[in-house]
Amino acid sequence: MTSTQSLEYLSGFLPGHKHAMHNADNPLVTIVDQQLESTLDSVDASEDRAKVLASGMGFPEEDAYQIGYAVREALVNAVVHGNRYSANKAVHFVMSRVGGSLHIMIEDEGRGFDPEEQADPLANENLLNQSGRGIMIIRAFMDDFVIEKTERGGTRVVMKKSLPPGT
Repeated sequence: MTSTQSLEYLSGFLPGHKHAMHNADNPLVTIVDQQLESTLDSVDASEDRAKVLASGMGFPEEDAYQIGYAVREALVNAVVHGNRYSANKAVHFVMSRVGGSLHIMIEDEGRGFDPEEQADPLANENLLNQSGRGIMIIRAFMDDFVIEKTERGGTRVVMKKSLPPGT
């Protein structure tokens, strides 16, 4: 996605934005809107919640697992790399339904992240690294994935997964 496309995508997701894609026929329903502590316990609970909510929306079991795993990876990045486990920083976690799609937004209060600077997790020299594959996994599991810098300098990720046809 280009920067313009990603901003259009974000504006379609964010509640109250003037260019939002939701309308009376396709309402935005916020399911979760939480400020999480920068702890791995928050990550675990949110992953479980995402899986349960995705199942409740009608996603097949494998898709619900993948949504939960994508949420986990994004939250770990926010807690560990963004907020650096700071008790003074929170992670904003939002899950919304727009028609037959689940939209997820996660924001940290860190210093920002440039995905272009991330090493290729499939390069030979990185294959045995203990970290660095989360974004690749999220991209594989979700239909859309955008990384943006927040107005305050942190990182915002937005993910979308649509229900399979016929569900």
